[in-house]
Amino acid sequence: MKIRELAQHWEQNAAGSLSPTSHVLHLDLESEARLAALIDMYPKRTAEELLGELVAAALEEIEASFPYVQGRQVIATDEEGDPLYEDIGPTPRFLALSRRHLQNLSSTEEDPRTD
Repeated sequence: MKIRELAQHWEQNAAGSLSPTSHVLHLDLESEARLAALIDMYPKRTAEELLGELVAAALEEIEASFPYVQGRQVIATDEEGDPLYEDIGPTPRFLALSRRHLQNLSSTEEDPRTD
C-alpha cells in the first residue's frame, strides 16, 4: 500500500494482523504533533495501528525505490523477445532477507514451545 493510499484505508477502518514484536519509537516533536493530528482525524485507529501502517507503507516505498542493477544472467525475455537480465542491486537481497525474517517470525509464532 502506498503512503498516499493510507488515508483512504483509514477511512474504511480496515485492520490487519499485528506481529507479537513490540518496538519503542521516539519521535521528534513535529512528527509527534503530526501523529496526534492523525489520531484526532481517525479516532477509530490507535496510535500503534497508524504507526504500523505508516511504517509498512514506507517500507513498500523504500523497496520500490531501490535501483535496478542489471546483472549478466538473462532470466527471461519480454513480449518482443528482448532479454531481461537479473537484478543484482539491493532489491533481491532485501526481498531474500525479508522472506527469511518472515519465515523466522512465522515459525516462532507457530511453535507452541515459545509460549
